[in-house]
Formats: sequence, structure tokens, C-alpha cells
Amino acid sequence: MPLLGFALRRLLTSIPSLLIILVGVFVLLQFAPGDTVDALLAQMGGGDIAVIENLRRFYGLDASATVRMGRYLLRLVQLDLGFSAIYGKPVAEVIVERLPVTLLLMASSLLLALLGGIVLGTMAARRVNKWPDALISTVGLLFYATPSFWLGLMGMVVFAVKLGWLPSGGYEELGAGHVGFWRLVDIARHMVLPTLTLALIFLSIYLRIMRASMLEVSTMDFVQTARAKGVDETRIVTRHVLRNALLPMVTLVGLHASTMLGGSCVVESVFTLPGLGRLAYEAVVQRDLNTLLGIVFISALLVIIVNFLVDLLYARLDPRIREKGR
Repeated sequence: MPLLGFALRRLLTSIPSLLIILVGVFVLLQFAPGDTVDALLAQMGGGDIAVIENLRRFYGLDASATVRMGRYLLRLVQLDLGFSAIYGKPVAEVIVERLPVTLLLMASSLLLALLGGIVLGTMAARRVNKWPDALISTVGLLFYATPSFWLGLMGMVVFAVKLGWLPSGGYEELGAGHVGFWRLVDIARHMVLPTLTLALIFLSIYLRIMRASMLEVSTMDFVQTARAKGVDETRIVTRHVLRNALLPMVTLVGLHASTMLGGSCVVESVFTLPGLGRLAYEAVVQRDLNTLLGIVFISALLVIIVNFLVDLLYARLDPRIREKGR
């Protein structure tokens, strides 16, 4: 029951944050030059005054910014994200089509970065100031200092162009007709390079934090007491040190959720993945306010959900957090 109360409090505090994000983005977009109708007229080569007025009325752009914001929030309460001018259908349908690609990229990259960071950070901490520690730390620093788009382009050149082992882009091979298991294999092959590109940056962060956390926990009294009692070193690492060293890692996962979502936009553009990142770019170019606001709403919701799950996991690992939240 205390964990349930903790979860409900976290959910309630997330609602104002989501509202502030939406209102803030809506206001900022009002200062951007042009709108949906301007983009459509540019594509059509212009139009008379009657056409322009009808288009602005159709897209709800004939009202003031305050009225339009009120209408948008009212539709949002009814789970209506509006109509996409780019694709000519509801924004919700467009996002549902693109969301799985972004979720797959984020989940696979986060899992790879987290597991790799834990393993490599633990190895570096157990061999501190020796050559494995120096090698792991140096490689991690190189990945951290390298821009993600450059990693993606170099991976594409080496593994797709030179070696021909992996596809250079896309989500799956068009026209191949793969179904079932072979379609999953095809998608997995296409996701290898994007996943590695996005994961390597965060892996370098996680391994350094894991190394520092392991070294810090190893000096604590309860660990020294376990060693004095003659407990096996492997058991000390897995049962005492590792569990406590994971707490900073759990916190970082929540903090990096929004960063990883932003990084996925770059990676999706490099590898031409049909995800939310490319959709956001297309919405900005076409001045499609409804689509862009829908992407912001879903993105903010994803970040809030991830942080909510992280809070629950943190409270599970450290019950003192629940006591402080009462």
C-alpha cells in the first residue's frame, strides 16, 4: 500500500508538468514565422484571398492564439490530437504509425547502453588502476566525445558500404515480402546500426558512473564488515556492492529519457527511419502545428512514464525514498 500511495503522488505531480510543457511549446510556436496555410500555399504556388480564408478557417487559424490554445487543450482532454495537414488524416493515426519505430530504437539502445555500462563499469572497478580499467575508461571517453551523427555515418560507411554486412538505412527492406519470423530478422538487421549509434554515447556515461559508484560502495562499512566475516568476494560484489551501486544508474535512466528521445531524432534522420524524429522534422518544415504539438505531447508523456517507472524502481530498491515521500 505505501508503494501504491507513492505511485499515485508521482502521477498527480506529473499532470501540471505536462500542461506547462504543452502551453509553453504552443506559445513558442506562435513566434515562429509562417503556419500550415503558408506552407500549403507555397506548395500550390499561391492562391486567392478566398482560398486562403477558407484554409485558415478549416485549420482553425482564423482565431486568436488564446482561443486556439483553449480549443487545443479542450480537444486534448477528449484525446483528440487534431488533424494533420501533411498526411491528410488525424494526428493520432500518424503518430501511432510512427511510434513503434521510435520506441524500438529507444528501448533497444537504452537496454544495450545500460547492460553494457553495468558490465564494463563493474569490470573496470574490479581492476581499478590496471590496464583493463584504463582501456575501458579510454574507449568510453572516446565514444562520449564523438557526435552521434558521425558515429552513424562511419558505421554506415564501414559496415554497410565497405563490408556490406548491414543495411545502410530504412526500417525494413521494401518489396521483399518478408512475413513472420523473417520480417523480424529483417527489421533487426536494419536496427543494428541505429541502435549502436544511439547506445554508444550513453554506454560511455553509464560505465563511468557505474565504475565510480562501485568504487564508492566498496569502501563502505557494511562491505568491509562482510569481507572481515570471510564472505566470498563474488558474493560481496553481487549481493552487496552491485545492488547499491545501481541506484545512481537508475536515476540516470530517468534523466536521460528525454535526451535519448532527442538523440533518436538525429539517428532517425541519418538512417531514414520512419519514427517520431523524422515526423517532427517534416512537421517543422511543413509548419504543421497540430502534428508538432501531438509529437511534443506524446514525447512528454513518454518521458513522464519512464521517470514514473524509474521512481517506482528506485523506491523498490531503496525503501527510504518511500518514507521521505510521505
